[in-house]
Amino acid sequence: MEPALLNQVPSLDLADFTSGNPEQKEQFVADLGSAFTNIGFVAIKNHGLSDALRNDLYHYVQQFFSLPDDIKKKYEFPNLFGQRGYIGKGKETAKGFKVADLKEFYHVGQPEPIGSMPSNVFPDELPDFKKFTLEVYQTFESTGKTLLRAIAIYLNLPEDYFEDRVKNGDSLLRALHYFPIPNPELVPEGAVRAAAHGDINLITLLMGASAEGLEVLRRDGEWIAITALPDQIVVNVGDMLDRLTNHKLKSTIHRVVNPPREKMGTSRYSIPFFMHPRADMDLTSLDSCVSAENPKLYINMTAGEFLDERLRELGLKK
Repeated sequence: MEPALLNQVPSLDLADFTSGNPEQKEQFVADLGSAFTNIGFVAIKNHGLSDALRNDLYHYVQQFFSLPDDIKKKYEFPNLFGQRGYIGKGKETAKGFKVADLKEFYHVGQPEPIGSMPSNVFPDELPDFKKFTLEVYQTFESTGKTLLRAIAIYLNLPEDYFEDRVKNGDSLLRALHYFPIPNPELVPEGAVRAAAHGDINLITLLMGASAEGLEVLRRDGEWIAITALPDQIVVNVGDMLDRLTNHKLKSTIHRVVNPPREKMGTSRYSIPFFMHPRADMDLTSLDSCVSAENPKLYINMTAGEFLDERLRELGLKK
């Protein structure tokens, strides 16, 4: 029997998992698994991100995007394929779409890169941009590891299954600016702030955006608006976790729609954290998620191979 269609994403308290109470922990795992098998999204409170830190980061993100384009472009390096630094307007196109998204963004990766990982790039004009992006990066990475422990238990894996796989992973903090459109009539047909897409990674952790617009595609084809309370973050399944679980945990298509015409001249800011494993993680579907009723959907790939494929589909890598 199909689970019920949801009109909003379930809300959970991460403290239930970390409190030390076995019953609360077990219930959290069950509820998280239920949300991720149903709609792929959940709202989480007690996630470790303070209001002060969130506000400080948004302040410096807004300051960066208000800089002149020629200064921002100093931090854009095509040879990094959009994995670090600034990525300008019109550079990313969702898979399957021909028109670029109406956005610009900035990527921060591992504070201490290893192997072939590129180093981070930070704007000289805003010294505190580095401080607050790295602090949020490390906070979300820690929270993400806790959530992956719950996911591992739900999948009947050792609780620390993901720990080594995400250590020094290719995770990204993305500061997003959906820029104002002063002349909506000049926008290319079909262009939106973020066209319908699934995320590449294992899980995404998203702090509250500065404006509405995020929508999730329910399995019956209905789009539902996602809004988190001020003390919550939104967490969703990415394509890598979907592949690993043979679509048991669902990477759900979502989008950011354009605002009403009278609000097209306003900005929207958003800061997701894309939790990636290391490039060498094997994404081959778990045997426990493959059966005669649920045959294997995906070819075997490593996380690095999958990321490379998707970067080419997004137009960030040629």
